[in-house]
Amino acid sequence: MRSGGIFDIESKEIQLEEEEERTQVPGFWDNTKAAEAQMRKVKELKNWIEGYRGVKTACEELQLAFDFFKEDAVSEQDVDEAYAHLVELVENLEMKNMLSQEEDRLGAVVKIVAGAGGTEAQDWAEMLLRMYTRWCERQGFKVEVTNFQSGDEAGIKTATIQTEGEMAFGYLKSENGVHRLVRVSPYNAQGKRMTSFASVFVVPLVDDSIEVEINPAGLTWDTFRSSGAGGQNVNKVETGVRCHYKFVNPVTNQPDEIVIENTESRSQFGNKDNALRLLKSQLYELELEKRRKAQAIVEAGKKKIEWGSQIRSYVFDDRRVKDHRTNYQTSNVQAVMDGDIDGFIKACLMEFGGKVE
Repeated sequence: MRSGGIFDIESKEIQLEEEEERTQVPGFWDNTKAAEAQMRKVKELKNWIEGYRGVKTACEELQLAFDFFKEDAVSEQDVDEAYAHLVELVENLEMKNMLSQEEDRLGAVVKIVAGAGGTEAQDWAEMLLRMYTRWCERQGFKVEVTNFQSGDEAGIKTATIQTEGEMAFGYLKSENGVHRLVRVSPYNAQGKRMTSFASVFVVPLVDDSIEVEINPAGLTWDTFRSSGAGGQNVNKVETGVRCHYKFVNPVTNQPDEIVIENTESRSQFGNKDNALRLLKSQLYELELEKRRKAQAIVEAGKKKIEWGSQIRSYVFDDRRVKDHRTNYQTSNVQAVMDGDIDGFIKACLMEFGGKVE
C-alpha cells in the first residue's frame, strides 16, 4: 500500500524529485516563462507534500495527547483541540485533492454585475466586490481591479477583478451565480425592507501554459476615457480599451461576440495586453463548458449545480447568510461581508466533489 492513501504522496515525492532535477539543467532560466511555469509546478508539489506531512504530524500529536490524557497528564479539552486541528487539516487537504481539474490551479477572473433596482442593487454589487477583494487578501492572493464602472449615485454597475494564487479558480468557481440581499435599505426614505440581486461570473485566468487561439480577423478595438478610482490621467486621455471578438461559440455552434473592457493601466498598450488575456480566459471557459457538456452526457443523473441560479441569500436583519445549494449558513453576517466565506466554499466543494459546473 502506498503511503499517503488517496493523496498518493509517494508518487508526488518521486515526481517532485524529477521536477526539481529539471530546474538544475544549464540554461534553465533562458526561457523565463517556461522556467516560471516549471517553478510553479515544483511549488505546487511541495505544498501537497508539506500539507500531508502536516496531517501526519497532527495525527501523531493527537495520539500523544490521548495517551497523556489516559495518564491524567493533559485535559480532555487538550485532546478535543488536537482532534479539531487534525480534522481541519484533513478536510483542507481533502478539499484540495478534489480540485483536480486542469483549470482549478489557475487564477480567476471575477466579474460582478448589479441587478435591476438602481442604487440599492449597485450598492450591493460594490459590497460583493469588497467581500471578494477581502477574501483574496486573506488568502495572500494578488488581486487587481481591471474594470470599474461607478453607479449613478452610489455603488457600482459592474466591476471585474483578476486574482492570482494557488487554486484561486478552484475555490472561487463555487461563487458563480446570483447573490441575493435582503435588508432595510438606507436609500429608502420609508425604511422599507428591500431585496436586491447581483450576478457573479467566475472564469479561469489563463497563463502561459494554456494555449488559446484568437482569430485576428474577428477582433476589433475601441478606445475611451477611463473612469473610476483615481489616476492622474483619468478622463483626460483615451487609455481605456474595449475589444470586440466575433467567433463561433463552441458550446452553441452559433455566431457569437465577446466584449471586454479594460481600464486597469494608464497605458493603452497595457490595457490591450490584459484585455487579450481576459478574452483568452473567456474563450478557455467556453471550451471547458463544451467539455463539461460532453462529460455530462456520460455522467447523466449525477447532481449538478445550475450556473447563473440564485446560490446564496444574505439577510441582514435576521443576521443570516445561507447557501441554497448546500444549506450551509452562518449568523455572522459582518464576518462574511469582510471576506470570511471559506465555510461556504468548503461546504460546496465537499458536497459536489469539486465539480461545480
